[in-house]
Amino acid sequence: MRKVRWMCGIKLKDSVPSKELRERLEIDNVASILQQNRLQWYGHVLRKEDNDWVKKCVEYVVEVSRPRGKPKRTRINVNAKRL
Repeated sequence: MRKVRWMCGIKLKDSVPSKELRERLEIDNVASILQQNRLQWYGHVLRKEDNDWVKKCVEYVVEVSRPRGKPKRTRINVNAKRL
């Protein structure tokens, strides 16, 4: 937002809301831009061939589950912490 304020010639102490500045410059919200970029990437991955490694990573199913939470301390972990 620092650059947006600079482009509008407004200082932070002028207390103009960021939403108003984005409307002046016709800039979208950052969250919507990130969402659009993620969707473009996902569409790119979906169009790849079935034998491509990226598409295989998206479709990969993990078979082994881990328990939730912090792992129990073992003798190896205790000795490693002292080093």
